Amino acid sequence: MKFEHELILCIVNVGFSDAVMEAARACGAGGGTVINARGTANKEAETFFKITIQPEKEAVMILVPAAIKDSVLRALYEKVGLQTPGQGIALALPVDGVVGLPSKTPPASES
Repeated sequence: MKFEHELILCIVNVGFSDAVMEAARACGAGGGTVINARGTANKEAETFFKITIQPEKEAVMILVPAAIKDSVLRALYEKVGLQTPGQGIALALPVDGVVGLPSKTPPASES
């Protein structure tokens, strides 16, 4: 099944959601939604990966056309990835239905 949209979820340290959106918009994404979050990494993970874990996070959800998903993920990795102060991770999930966006045809009604 081919999906027209993907949901990109990017989790970054507090204060980096603007950088996330800047990178995504440069690839053609529209807006996003920022949710305040809290990390749950433990001390073993912090020592193993040699990164500083900040418990306060921002989760940014961005709905994008499937055609630009890879370029957005690449841009996020470069701008706010784990090797940057944003220490972000990003993932994409296929979206099989969307309402509220301009589309060519309305969604089919369910009977």
